[in-house]
Amino acid sequence: METGFVHHQSAHCENGVASNLLKYHGINISEPMVFGIGSGLFFFYLPLLKVNHAPAISYRPMPGFIFNKAAKRLGIKVKRVKFSNPQSAQKALEENLNNNIPSGLQVGVYNLTYFPDEYRFHFNAHNLVVYGKKDDTFLISDPVMETVTTLTEKELEKVRFAKGALAPKGQMYYPVNIPSEIDWETAIKKGIKNTCNDMLAPVPIVGVAAMRFLARSIRKWPVKKGVKVANHYLAQMVRMQEEIGTGGGGFRFIYAAFLQEASVVLKNDSLKVLSAEMTTIGDLWRDFAVNAARVYKNRSNQTDVYNSLADELIHISNLEEAFFKKLKKAI
Repeated sequence: METGFVHHQSAHCENGVASNLLKYHGINISEPMVFGIGSGLFFFYLPLLKVNHAPAISYRPMPGFIFNKAAKRLGIKVKRVKFSNPQSAQKALEENLNNNIPSGLQVGVYNLTYFPDEYRFHFNAHNLVVYGKKDDTFLISDPVMETVTTLTEKELEKVRFAKGALAPKGQMYYPVNIPSEIDWETAIKKGIKNTCNDMLAPVPIVGVAAMRFLARSIRKWPVKKGVKVANHYLAQMVRMQEEIGTGGGGFRFIYAAFLQEASVVLKNDSLKVLSAEMTTIGDLWRDFAVNAARVYKNRSNQTDVYNSLADELIHISNLEEAFFKKLKKAI
């Protein structure tokens, strides 16, 4: 069983799976366009919720939201199925492959045998495509990998039914209805408006307000929690930003590429200017990550390091607030 699926490497797993599956069905859509139309740029901070013994910080919406929103705005119907047991999950996947339907899967990262050891941790919202099977081995297109790879039946079962937070429960998804024509302009505008509204939301745990909430917390962590715990929190924040998927800086670069593409489709040069601005903001996020890493690795020669990091984050939040107000006005 092998479909005519073509693997394209991407920066982020969900964008890459969506782009690759849609390309297979004849829609030439880039990773940035999926990300922008699907309103993938986001920020969330909820200190009461703990992930890896640190406050929950996310630079993206919930798993599946990007592809679902992008598909809906493009007029594409996507079928998603979860399973109660591995046998029915494998049977459904093999039926799809027999019908030449490459299928997206949500899986756990920890037991992905082709991942380097340093990237294998307990995170259950990774995405990949199964595009075929030879003997007892499934053919895998993981968009964050340079080339295609494989997993045995047992290996795939293990990652499909990983336990813990965001347990995938064998989740499988694939497009089932593609329109003959797509209204790209409307889809792009809806995606941009949604992102602007999220990032400018008047609640403290979402968007630029959440960045400021986090900055205030960073100032308090060493006093309230002690330096060891504060540094663990910083390490988890950087991991979420730079290592799990694409996170803060990387997502800004993808969004900048989306705005560049969108400027051509919408014939709107102001989006090209804003694209360059978002790239600069992405650079600042990367600088923040480097400085935070120096702190938790005890390599910083700055005094008052936590307040300095908080000041950096406040500066970024101010730039993003101004940016999203201009972007909303531009469309």
